[in-house]
Amino acid sequence: MRGSGLRRVTGVLRGRRRQRRAFQAVVLFSVLALAPSAWLFCAEDSRIRSVADVPAEPVAVVFGAQEVDGVPSPYLAHRLDAALQLYRAHKVQAILVTGDNSSTGYNEPGAMYDYLVAHGVPAVRVVRDYAGFDTWDSCDRAKRIFGVDHAVLVSQDYHVRRALALCSAAGIDSYAVGVPEPRDETWYHGTVREIPGADKALFSVVFHPDPTLLGPRDPGVARALADAQRTAG
Repeated sequence: MRGSGLRRVTGVLRGRRRQRRAFQAVVLFSVLALAPSAWLFCAEDSRIRSVADVPAEPVAVVFGAQEVDGVPSPYLAHRLDAALQLYRAHKVQAILVTGDNSSTGYNEPGAMYDYLVAHGVPAVRVVRDYAGFDTWDSCDRAKRIFGVDHAVLVSQDYHVRRALALCSAAGIDSYAVGVPEPRDETWYHGTVREIPGADKALFSVVFHPDPTLLGPRDPGVARALADAQRTAG
């Protein structure tokens, strides 16, 4: 009887130790998973501004989002509206629209270009990057393909911290305008996606992978800025 009781006590203690180790593993995993998000929140918050108080820079970089039949989704339209405000306030001289055009039937940069031109931005001032398949690709290509050194980044408020960190790693000195949105289902979905997005961003910051597509230098941004100088002169 005494031996049986001892075995039961030993089994209970072992079970509690396993539970404690499992709990510690879950806590450690959670800390590691959320650490990149905390890094982005703390490191990049000071460079997020409103349209009214963001410093003037040569270029606005607008990150792509969903389009349907050539029409920007509401979230993408809100980004473009913020870029329009920057342009009309003379905070930027050119707008680089970067997004996904991986198939002939889907063209984020084309929809963005059409929207901005239809709202009064001269066509020469809007430059399209058709290979901005993710935020790192957009930032790295803005620097290496389009020669952007200084920019105002435009995206939703939950995304701009990651964009700032990645563009900084790519060599672009930037501020960001975080477009506010109602706390609806789309906003919460985008916010949750930023957790794995932050982990991926940390990898890109550390290892600087090549974007999906590179190609030759594109003179579009230089041409847009030259047109701005001619107009100002």
